[in-house]
Amino acid sequence: MLGKWVGMLILVAMLVPMAHGVTPSECKTEKNNLVNNCRPVIFGRDPSAVCCQNVRDAHIECVCPYLGPKAASVIRGIGVPRVVKLIEGCGRSVPRNYKCGSITTPP
Repeated sequence: MLGKWVGMLILVAMLVPMAHGVTPSECKTEKNNLVNNCRPVIFGRDPSAVCCQNVRDAHIECVCPYLGPKAASVIRGIGVPRVVKLIEGCGRSVPRNYKCGSITTPP
């Protein structure tokens, strides 16, 4: 079950910009907001306005530490093209071939 929630975090990690100076407490709040507000996406629903706002506001350094093989399998289950479409539907672009941690600041 935890893998599914981490899967939502991978959605965000594909698109959020790097920002410096985020405290551990702020990261924990961001992660919890994403998990709680974007949970329906894991079950095939479209993201809510609140989920999309959390996606736009999240910081990559808050998300990447929670990603792993389980999250990747969840993304494959949802389908990468659908994930990208959902993210872009929230008002974020997804750089082609973007990987969490592979670049420090998306173009």
